[in-house]
Amino acid sequence: MSQLSAAPVPAWSGDGGVPAFYTWTGAIPVKPGIFLRGEALSSEMSLPDAGIALRILYTSTGWPKAKPITVSGALFIPKGTPPKGGWPLIAWSHGTTGYADVCAPSARPRSERDAKYLNDWLKDGYAIVATDYAGLGTPGPHPYLQYKSEGMSVLDSIRAVQAKFPELSRDVLTMGQSQGSGAALGAALIAPDYAPELEIKGTVATGIVAATTAIGNAPQVKDAEIYTSPKDYSNTAYEVLFFLGTVRASNPDQIKPDDYISKRGWPMLENAQHSCFRDLAKDAQTMKISVADFYKRPIDNLEAIADKTRNFPNVHIKTPVFIGTGLADTSAKTSKQYNFVSAMCAAGTTVQWHYYPHATHSSALPRARVDSPTFVKTVMQGKRAENMCAKLVPPGPIQTPEE
Repeated sequence: MSQLSAAPVPAWSGDGGVPAFYTWTGAIPVKPGIFLRGEALSSEMSLPDAGIALRILYTSTGWPKAKPITVSGALFIPKGTPPKGGWPLIAWSHGTTGYADVCAPSARPRSERDAKYLNDWLKDGYAIVATDYAGLGTPGPHPYLQYKSEGMSVLDSIRAVQAKFPELSRDVLTMGQSQGSGAALGAALIAPDYAPELEIKGTVATGIVAATTAIGNAPQVKDAEIYTSPKDYSNTAYEVLFFLGTVRASNPDQIKPDDYISKRGWPMLENAQHSCFRDLAKDAQTMKISVADFYKRPIDNLEAIADKTRNFPNVHIKTPVFIGTGLADTSAKTSKQYNFVSAMCAAGTTVQWHYYPHATHSSALPRARVDSPTFVKTVMQGKRAENMCAKLVPPGPIQTPEE
């Protein structure tokens, strides 16, 4: 098997602070989806109903330059005897955690919400492979919200564990929340070309963070503001990830922090190298650094770069999609979620969409458990999922959040 040596990583990659497990010191196999190693997760890092819980390291494809890289993640397999054909597999894509290696979900305990959510799927008899994405845990920058990079990380995690663990079924579904919604949808979109051997049955996405240039004749809701609450200082934490991961990761040689980041914004950029999202949001609130304060010059060119690289060029996903949107979501604007769903519908994607009254960006995930298990069971059994595109309506004004 062809192999390449690991290359030096650029500055501003958020590297370090994680165990040696995450750094592969040998030659990296050229073929993506090779299982490199695994180690048992502690009880603190595991899920209650996991019979096997491993931290994993596998090969994938770099972005924007297609080169061999390593990606980390976790694997959870239910207790008991696998059913005939093996445990059906869910490929989980996590929401925003940060930019630094220490923010990799496999390197820290999962949130109470995510742990319960994933454990419920284990109880239902599904194994779970959960990628960290490129650059989180492993060396190099994390291409934040870049659907192609994240999608390849998802698909290669499936390849790696299905080849290594015979107790896993060939049937797999991609699933994600927030940042992970784009990863899960991106994986389903590129699978026919990037990993045609995988049997992707469908996708579950909640709190969609994704956009597309493939609007066609799809109805769209006018939406000018990037952030629902423009005066909220915590938005600056997202902007740090946007600059470092969404934009700079695509061209680190040309996009330099010195050219764009203000003196006030510089501490945020430095903190992102070792702090995770919630701490970055607190930093912005404490220092009262707005998005405008973060930059020292207009960033129209950066927005153009981001639109070119992160926006889905095509939204005709060949496998069925389940969408869950909280109508009190102020993090991923409900109008933007509607616009993406509308574009998918116009492109011919089978979409089963659900609005959850007064659900927030976070609570949309557990709320969707009311409907998503039926969808998952249906597509995993090879049955036809209901297409609700003909019933799609705009979400209306953002609602007051549930307690």
